[in-house]
Amino acid sequence: MEYTEFVARLNAHYDELKWLYCELYNNDMMAFHYFVDMLRRSYADRKQALREQDAARLREPDWFRSNKMLGMMLYVDNFAGNLRGVREKLPYLKECGVNYLHLMPLLKTVKGRSDGGYAVADFRTVQPELGSMADLEDLADDCRRAGISLALDFVMNHTSEDHEWAKAARAGDPVAKARYFFYKNWDVPNEFEKTVPQVFPTTAPGNFTYLPDCGQIVMTSFYPYQWDLNYANPMVFNDMTENLLYLTNRGMDVIRLDAIPYIWKELGTDCRNLPKVHTLSRMLRMACEIVCPGVLLLGEVVMEPAKVAPYFGTREKPECHLLYNVTTMCSTWNCLATRDVRLLRRQLDQLSALPREYSFQNYLRCHDDIGWGLDYPWLRQFGVEEVAHKKYLNDWFTGKWPGSWSRGELYNDDPRLGDARLCGTTASLCGMECDEELGFRADRMLHAWMLTQSGIPVLYSGDEIAQLNDYSYHDDPDKREDSRYIHRGRFDWALAEKRKEPETIQGRTFAMLRQLEQIRADQPIFRADAAFYGFDTGSDRVLGVIRERAGERLVALFNFSEEPQTLRLEGSAVDLLTGKPVDLGELELPGYGFLWGLKKVADK
Repeated sequence: MEYTEFVARLNAHYDELKWLYCELYNNDMMAFHYFVDMLRRSYADRKQALREQDAARLREPDWFRSNKMLGMMLYVDNFAGNLRGVREKLPYLKECGVNYLHLMPLLKTVKGRSDGGYAVADFRTVQPELGSMADLEDLADDCRRAGISLALDFVMNHTSEDHEWAKAARAGDPVAKARYFFYKNWDVPNEFEKTVPQVFPTTAPGNFTYLPDCGQIVMTSFYPYQWDLNYANPMVFNDMTENLLYLTNRGMDVIRLDAIPYIWKELGTDCRNLPKVHTLSRMLRMACEIVCPGVLLLGEVVMEPAKVAPYFGTREKPECHLLYNVTTMCSTWNCLATRDVRLLRRQLDQLSALPREYSFQNYLRCHDDIGWGLDYPWLRQFGVEEVAHKKYLNDWFTGKWPGSWSRGELYNDDPRLGDARLCGTTASLCGMECDEELGFRADRMLHAWMLTQSGIPVLYSGDEIAQLNDYSYHDDPDKREDSRYIHRGRFDWALAEKRKEPETIQGRTFAMLRQLEQIRADQPIFRADAAFYGFDTGSDRVLGVIRERAGERLVALFNFSEEPQTLRLEGSAVDLLTGKPVDLGELELPGYGFLWGLKKVADK
């Protein structure tokens, strides 16, 4: 086995890696040497085709920042039954223009204690009904040949109580117990509870669970069957990193680091975004650059921008390659309900201030609920109060507000705090269940806005055919208590066939998205190296965005109101959708209308 590449990469990172590791783990050189040897074994396990891809991506390190990137996220079982079914449906994904496929959790869990796949019982075994690890590797091979990058979730913060480590810990194994946070009484847990917020105060209150069979208390930040891992134990970091690299060696191109802000715990803190979380994420980045440098790390940081951006690291010491743009997603839906784009304009100012090489995964909907973590201190100047505003948003999007055409359902509803979260498909939240034409226009405008942003745009499976809410989950005893299944329904292949019929809503939506996506892929103005910032359009109902690159300027306008808006800007541009000139000096945007106007900078 030729280790020249491995040695060179290890040497490039060795001093920093050793320093960080030893500082975090009290100069435990035995653990560090084990870690380095594990990296060597993982490199040896990496097949030639993946090494060749690593080399190609090292020659083009910005490959994932191309304006030709288009993602889709889906559940394997809902989309095609199993992994072999997904392989059979790759031609459909190619027809959709997808070259970045994000598979929702598919590793082994236990029914009734899975949290949608985020309670992993075995990091190296696929859920049996979905197939095998060999099936996953075969899918990855097919995707690589088809030019599709494959992303997979990696649940870092916890394991299922059904994991072999947890079972051994429950049985009293001291080595296994040291992987978690075990306590004999409530003294220390009660101290944690004084400063640590609850993730699910309604459905899973508290951060600890009492285990009556062994008389012990264990930390469980999410659900009682998800036991938090103790990353202060080097054994945990070593083994979890090896599990991550095992998945990359099966052909995963992108690893989504689930709930990464939570992974370091310290008494007296809120156990969120602590400095040592960044030490761990930096070491994970170096481990990948040594073993599999063509792989990307996607950080799931569902927090405000000030707490999200640090997970990119620095230019000299990068951490994640990509981060979820969750704040823009939430602000987008807020602006649709309020018909007021000022919050999004502020969001644009914050994003445009970040280094241009920072890349986000942008989306309108994903597998999860929508939480209203908006910038309420800033909104208060407009008379917006947090609890009342959250109630308005939830009433609007569930159709309770007079005149609302949106349809969704609430998740973890807590009327006292107003902390309910929102569930629903893009099409249903846009109003297609009540007013198909109005909903279509809103859907089109929102997708155009998403495609205007810099980063990787990602569709949620079914959005390309305007799939509506699936209310059948109410009749399923295993799902009825979790309203997120309203947008996690099975993909309707009969509806998908209607994408070929231009007069149907499926055909119109599919064609509309493909047109927008193709324009984005063809026009260099959408490249990641373009300048990107917002501007005041003179109307709080119309969002204005500028992209500038190589002597060209894109003037993008989005009407977040159902009423027409008249704008008086400067100059003229070419409408990228029609190819016709547009006078910006007297422009009327129809309800939920938008414009992609391209002009030369000299025209300003």
